[in-house]
Amino acid sequence: MDLNKRHWLRRALNLVLAATSLAGAGSALAQANFIVMASTTSTEQSGLFAHLLPVFKAATGTEVRVVALGTGQALDMGRRGDADIVFVHDQTAEQKFVADGWGLKRLPVMYNDFVLIGPAADPAKTRGKDITVALQKVAAAGAPFISRGDKSGTHAAELRYWKAAGTDIAAAKPAGETPNAGRPAGYKECGCGMGPALNIASSTGAYVLADRGTWLNFKNRGDLAVLVEGDTRLFNQYGVMVVNPARHPHVKRALAQGFADWVVSPAGQAAIASYKIGGEPLFFPNAGQ
Repeated sequence: MDLNKRHWLRRALNLVLAATSLAGAGSALAQANFIVMASTTSTEQSGLFAHLLPVFKAATGTEVRVVALGTGQALDMGRRGDADIVFVHDQTAEQKFVADGWGLKRLPVMYNDFVLIGPAADPAKTRGKDITVALQKVAAAGAPFISRGDKSGTHAAELRYWKAAGTDIAAAKPAGETPNAGRPAGYKECGCGMGPALNIASSTGAYVLADRGTWLNFKNRGDLAVLVEGDTRLFNQYGVMVVNPARHPHVKRALAQGFADWVVSPAGQAAIASYKIGGEPLFFPNAGQ
């Protein structure tokens, strides 16, 4: 082979190697341009993330990979460093998460409300506005009640409402156990997300506390209806926190902070407000309030 042919073959090989290297670098960069977000089943099952996250990716190029759990489990993911950012709805637990050094500043993002769901015939006569009175009636009637029982934000709220109604579920024993400290006879824990809890309630004619967003997106309603709403205690605030890289150096702080900043920006807030089902908004943006 003459020198000219060797020269051109070597040059062609170098070009191929350079192109392969650039492609590999581009692929690695694309794979790195994502964050893991621990969030609640309500944000996932309401359909909000399917609406919101593509808007964020189009604006920034960053992919958000969601792990949907109860709020308590989502916060535990943050404590372990298994997530870059946490988006949940239990303000007391969120503030403790930040105070204990696991997360950076907590930013309020949006709110909706909880509602008591039950059979449309309402055999326990709960219909109204007062959540504590309604739960007292559920307990007195021995009516079936499905609790998520999963340490989620919804579960934490439910426990607060039961305690205000005179029953400390957290301290009580299940009905039938000895000693029984007064857990209502119809109270059952599923240890599941909001969608499965609603499915159980639908199939068994039970009462259940739900966030309005998941309820509006829920298709298997059967005979269920909203029975209690409008009590100010049913307010449901969501917040976002970047996991503290001082605790977990591998956390993608810049990308995670990019999402936190975007979701409270006018663009992010508008994207949340635009998510509706049947013309009804599921969440109401309130960043900075």
